[in-house]
Amino acid sequence: MRKTVLVVEDDIDLVGIYKEILELHDFDVHIALNGEEGVEKFKQTKPSLVIMDADMPVLNGYEAFKQIKEINKNANVIIVTGFSELEPKNQEVIKLGLIKVISKPLGVDELLNLAKKYTEIKIEK
Repeated sequence: MRKTVLVVEDDIDLVGIYKEILELHDFDVHIALNGEEGVEKFKQTKPSLVIMDADMPVLNGYEAFKQIKEINKNANVIIVTGFSELEPKNQEVIKLGLIKVISKPLGVDELLNLAKKYTEIKIEK
């Protein structure tokens, strides 16, 4: 059974790269281009993992993360950011259950390792 990953990213080039890499490794990939769309896609697709940019239009990754956790407290969410994991905003969401903050750029091996690791975790729906 293929695992589902939701990629929430406003950079269309990165979306294409993430999607291509993950699909080549047998993941079903759903895409959202902003945080609000990401929350809606999360409700619809119930992915095993969400990989989300921190800085997006309409609803940023931090606020989208909080809404996703309200929908499913066990959701596996990773935020990708240009800032350090030690930033106060990142520390705040880690305390709320974010599984990881990754600094950009996210390399191919790291993307695949994270997807494989966190889609194996069974979450409640």
